Amino acid sequence: MSRTVTLALVDADGVPLGSLPPYDVPEPWWQEVASVVTEARRRHHLDVAVLRLLAADRPEPPGGHLTYLAQVAERPAVPLSPPTFDLSEEPLRAAWARPGGPARSLAWAAGELRRIGRPVTGVAQQRTWNLSAIWRLDGEWGSAWLKQVPLFFRHEAAVLRRLAASGVTPTLLAADDSGRMLLDHVPGEDRYAADVDERAAITADHHVLQVRAAADVAGLVADGVPDRRGPALAGWIRTMLAPHDVSAVAGLLADLDDRLDQVRRCGLPDTLVHGDLHPGNVRGDGRRRVVIDWGDAFVGHPAFDLLRLTETLDPAAAGRLAAEWAARWRADVPGCDPERAVALLRPVAPLRMAAVYAMFLAGIEPSEHPFHVHDVPACLDAAVATLVSID
Repeated sequence: MSRTVTLALVDADGVPLGSLPPYDVPEPWWQEVASVVTEARRRHHLDVAVLRLLAADRPEPPGGHLTYLAQVAERPAVPLSPPTFDLSEEPLRAAWARPGGPARSLAWAAGELRRIGRPVTGVAQQRTWNLSAIWRLDGEWGSAWLKQVPLFFRHEAAVLRRLAASGVTPTLLAADDSGRMLLDHVPGEDRYAADVDERAAITADHHVLQVRAAADVAGLVADGVPDRRGPALAGWIRTMLAPHDVSAVAGLLADLDDRLDQVRRCGLPDTLVHGDLHPGNVRGDGRRRVVIDWGDAFVGHPAFDLLRLTETLDPAAAGRLAAEWAARWRADVPGCDPERAVALLRPVAPLRMAAVYAMFLAGIEPSEHPFHVHDVPACLDAAVATLVSID
């Protein structure tokens, strides 16, 4: 599967110029724009900065015909179709999705790298969508990554600072209060294809991190990491899901406080939770594994990360990892009941994910909704499918 893309062009002041002829790119995933930029350069000798998605011919990813807004430094020589795209102002628009936004962020990143003795000789745009904009910055010293996230992910930099000594997170070179982060390059590849043994190793590494972080939850919350402990989690889930049809999970929502109180009585400590610990958010090179993308992190129950990491495994493999996870917690917290905590939280995990996607939809502009609009009902259906009654 591939994509067909049309680039609607604006200049640095946001003045519409027109659209390039459509062309195909190999990756079907809408947020990946490296090949979009490369193909515009190859076909039209044109350097573009992709700003945001304008329209799609299908209701959700992947593939299809996409129209993106892109900025150019000057009007291109190639003939353009007349501009017909809507450039109305949108209060939820990300800073990097506005004309001039990428240039300002790249200037900040280049300045920070120059300050630490790493002059930049080249940049390449990798991704842009409602959850992040990512650029690679290169020099004779190697590569670094500019990552810019929305305000609801702004605590990622605080998490990386707190975990800097752990050795299992990217090195944060610089950050500001607008969601910009400059990250050192992590060798290796994203571990989407991790088998059960590799996931077991990830789980073991993550346990060490969570035991240490359990002593620092007050500092994490003070740094702005969302507090999703017990009643706070229940209240946040209800608030986020209020605009959506939750009739299928009405019983689960009604009993949520009681269920979470029973989880508390299982005796495991609240700690730092990654929030999206699937293998693709682990990067490795055979010598070192690094957990990336901490924007979903919160302070809460450690079982949420176990459930995310095992959700695509068959029951026997998932059961093995859960048993090993439970044995570690029982050794570190004598008298706790990890198995019961997992059973109680199993339907809460997809319910929480539904609330996460609802938060995204509430915080992004409407043209970006196709990225997530079907995720809320899908997660609610998963919560119903995994619902286990309280004993």
